Amino acid sequence: MAKAKAKQERPTPPKKAATKAGDRRADAQPRPAPAVPGAALGIDIGGTGVKAALVDVTTGELLSRRHRVNTPKPSSPDAVIEAVLHVVGLIAAERDLAPDLPVGVGIPGPIKAGKVMTAANIDKRWIGTPAEELLGKALKRRVHAINDADAAGLAEIRFGAGREVAGTVLMLTLGTGIGSGLFVDGQLVPNTEMGHLEWKGRDVELRLSGVAREKRHLRWRAWANEFSAFLARLEILFWPDLIILGGGVSKEMKKYDKWLKSRAPIKPARFLNTSGIVGAAIYASERARAESARPVVLLPVATRADRAAAPGVGRARKA
Repeated sequence: MAKAKAKQERPTPPKKAATKAGDRRADAQPRPAPAVPGAALGIDIGGTGVKAALVDVTTGELLSRRHRVNTPKPSSPDAVIEAVLHVVGLIAAERDLAPDLPVGVGIPGPIKAGKVMTAANIDKRWIGTPAEELLGKALKRRVHAINDADAAGLAEIRFGAGREVAGTVLMLTLGTGIGSGLFVDGQLVPNTEMGHLEWKGRDVELRLSGVAREKRHLRWRAWANEFSAFLARLEILFWPDLIILGGGVSKEMKKYDKWLKSRAPIKPARFLNTSGIVGAAIYASERARAESARPVVLLPVATRADRAAAPGVGRARKA
């Protein structure tokens, strides 16, 4: 009995104390982001990865971790939407997502009235797909879709390498393909597809994208020389005042910038490979703000004299 009593009177085991310390550490973790203006969800659907983060659209900084999963193969709309739901779920577990949070999605293809018009680096079943509608139903939120390179350029124009640059700014994203975003005095010219210009008998992205460089086993110097020749063609067409390079290749710019040649200065994207996420969030925020600012049109109330002159007036209102 004495032994049993002594056993009961032993102090709390170290394991329980460690658990309490762990609870204190958990309490010290950042609280969910408050549901206030200035936050938006940015999603970037690419040929190799689906990425997302919560973004402060007043600064371009991320308010959550950047979550990424590989783009499914095949990258059908249903499969990609599942990947989007997964990365958004990871963000929701980390940060509070307000019900009216703007949601922007960058997609590799021209976007017209919320629909995808072409699909070079994702499954052809995306062509004609009402992306905003399908993603909105899946996420149970209003979704705004934009071409992925346009999104990347928007981030750089608002807060990055193209901020306060007058004239024409050309954004090129170099990854699975080559995307392009064109801006004139800060205004987007949407859905330019310069990666599909012909270059030596093929779409230029099939020869000079980041993936194409690896497939062709080109060293950085050889690739930069050929890419410079392509830039010379773009300069004849658009006469840019600044060229910004984004996408995966932008992270390696120190390896090849000394061989790049152009009339216009060339800068790496400030946000590097996260430009698409930041830009999609900014686009959604600006679209949501514009939609909420639309004036409400009030129909005039028909008077008794109006109804006497036109008997049909006011019947629908009475019903």
